Amino acid sequence: MKRAVFLDRDGVINEVLTHRVKFVNEPKQFYFLPGVEVAIKSLNDYFDYVFVVTNQGGIGLGFMKEKQLHKIHDHMVAELEKKGATIHEVAYCPHKPKAGCKCRKPNSKMIVDLGKKFKIDLEQSYMVGDTDTDIQAGKKAGTRTVFIGKHDPLADAVYPNLKEAAQWIIQDLKIGNNPQ
Repeated sequence: MKRAVFLDRDGVINEVLTHRVKFVNEPKQFYFLPGVEVAIKSLNDYFDYVFVVTNQGGIGLGFMKEKQLHKIHDHMVAELEKKGATIHEVAYCPHKPKAGCKCRKPNSKMIVDLGKKFKIDLEQSYMVGDTDTDIQAGKKAGTRTVFIGKHDPLADAVYPNLKEAAQWIIQDLKIGNNPQ
């Protein structure tokens, strides 16, 4: 079985609700957070896969079309590739908040589906997110969880950014809390 890191997008990989951008509805509004490229590259060295799992309710609410979202994700993946960092696949929920779908986090369908598709051992994998719904989705899927922010009582670890979270994940893996 293989191991993976599942990353939320907005607030983990890119800016959201900042002075430059409120929400990302086109590639030119996509700004990487500091250290993200280095963090993902380091995770690539230790994990079989790095995935993005993101709620994108703006589609269901009519703020953006799926075609626009694909352009944003293509841009994100291409820019990371230029820095030697790889995202293996992006999964997203296009439904409105409170639509009752099974894919929207805090549900775990996106993580579980990627796990099945790529033969991932979810117990040997990690979910990283900046909201309680990300952490809940990871817990429901059976992954270890890392919260980006100041505090989350459900998370296995809390760090202020992906770069520091990646360092902890790699160390956690090495010391055997999550052996292969």
